[in-house]
Amino acid sequence: MPADARTREQLEWIAEEVTEAGGDASIWLSQPATHGQERELARRMADARAEEYTAVTAEAAAHAGAKDRRRVADRLRAELRRIDRRDYFPPPERDTAHAAVRALHEAAVRADEEVRP
Repeated sequence: MPADARTREQLEWIAEEVTEAGGDASIWLSQPATHGQERELARRMADARAEEYTAVTAEAAAHAGAKDRRRVADRLRAELRRIDRRDYFPPPERDTAHAAVRALHEAAVRADEEVRP
């Protein structure tokens, strides 16, 4: 995980919880030995998030005409927030997934407006 303030705070919080529960915890900081290793780590992390974003995009597309698209859009928006919190090296699929969920939500809003007199 990147050594940013957010990550460090989360790890410190977890270590404190473990210690309060009677366990032992410590935080170790490390870095890749070479730039190549660093690039490979970033690529693997981006690839993992890309797969998650692709799954969200596919699910949004699969529910484009569904009656429950509002519920699905809300769930996918929450899923995107969870993915975004772990996305330190955003792949291009991120923007595609956000656009697909936004379009699904907008379609649900339009459908709701058409039903109302």
